[in-house]
Amino acid sequence: MFFATAAQAQINDSIMIRKIYDEVLKNSECYQNLAYLCSNIGGRLSGSPQAAKAVDWGKNVMEGLNPTRVELQPVMVPHWVRGEKEKAFIINTTTGVKKEAAICALGGSVATPPEGIEAEVIEVHDFDELRKLGTEKIKGKIVFFNRPMEPTHIHTFDAYSGAVDQRWAGAMNAVRYGAVATVTRSMGLKIDDFPHTGSMKYNDSLPKIPAVAISTKGAEELSALLRNNKSTRMSIKTSCQTLPDVESYNVIGEWKGIEKPSEYIVVGGHLDAWDNGSGAHDDGAGCVQSMEVMRIFNAIGYKPRHTIRVVLFMNEENGLRGGKAYAEQAKNKKEVHIAAIESDAGGFTPRGFSFEAPNWFMNSVKNFKPLLLPYDVYDFDGKGGGPDISPLKEQGVPLVELIPDSQRYFDIHHTADDTFDKVNKRELELGAAAMAALIYLIDTTEFH
Repeated sequence: MFFATAAQAQINDSIMIRKIYDEVLKNSECYQNLAYLCSNIGGRLSGSPQAAKAVDWGKNVMEGLNPTRVELQPVMVPHWVRGEKEKAFIINTTTGVKKEAAICALGGSVATPPEGIEAEVIEVHDFDELRKLGTEKIKGKIVFFNRPMEPTHIHTFDAYSGAVDQRWAGAMNAVRYGAVATVTRSMGLKIDDFPHTGSMKYNDSLPKIPAVAISTKGAEELSALLRNNKSTRMSIKTSCQTLPDVESYNVIGEWKGIEKPSEYIVVGGHLDAWDNGSGAHDDGAGCVQSMEVMRIFNAIGYKPRHTIRVVLFMNEENGLRGGKAYAEQAKNKKEVHIAAIESDAGGFTPRGFSFEAPNWFMNSVKNFKPLLLPYDVYDFDGKGGGPDISPLKEQGVPLVELIPDSQRYFDIHHTADDTFDKVNKRELELGAAAMAALIYLIDTTEFH
């Protein structure tokens, strides 16, 4: 009898998952929602007028999905502005030729003086090399961090993790030895002229120097020139600044569960995006996929047992304050979360999910894989949850992240090329369907 019941449950689950996929592939609204977000609002860095418009947009979309309630959760966010377009030139001191270089200021960087900075460039590949060179060779120079992402990693997020420390901590390390600015190779594998921005950090006990990224093509050219001419110089001019913090909001839509309304499953993405593109893959895709989950459930008549929350987090890119605020509120209210799922790795073809979860959760998840294999969702071996849901970890909440194909993500990540036309409609929809299927399985599972 038990086996018959278990087998029938698997059949029922298969039928429901098929309904989910059929619904999204025939009637999805996530692609048109993303079109509006990217084309009518665009880049929406925390604190900006565009971020405020995105909050209103997210609230309006959620209210159209028959929620129990929609909440705007206040959160104070940093307000960094890029200012005028950055300018840089590489100067060949042997020939006197000046060549313009494609750069962008890193998020949180201070500006150069109004007249800019010009100095000799010294190339390093890691912080150990920086330390060995020391003050004698670095003082008064621009430090050029040129460690490429490792191309042999099949999962490109591993390559990113192995290189991004130079962007994040380059300026605070270089200034210890008297550097006047830093130039960091963009975090991408493709050789092109799109510089990649991203957040960086200062040590408040040390001076703050300007920090910019140079395109991968520019990095290759600068490195080649330095091999032949150690006295190569650069001029850099930026006008970015950090303004006082601004109040913004997480957008939270809630659909009350019919059996366990005081237990929550959270799904979300981050609403903010860097100002140089329109944040299509990072992370407009995650936001519209998360809202699509509830549109699917409504359309097929599925009533979740647990309360489902869709959260559009604010300020993932340069502070994670939205994720922290949500976790703090959940802790203060003593809320019980069954799982938190995030999509923040692009709107490409879904391959599976990664997890940071206790054994009681993972023991059941292994049974989900056969149900999703027919949809080419096969990878359940990844470790880790998404950034915005990570503050929930200390409360013991199982964390899950959608894992799309990663090969193209870092071609456009944090660049002006992260635009709506880079998103494939069907790939985006398949990601939404995979998330809805997983949430359905979590919602109907009795965990022990």
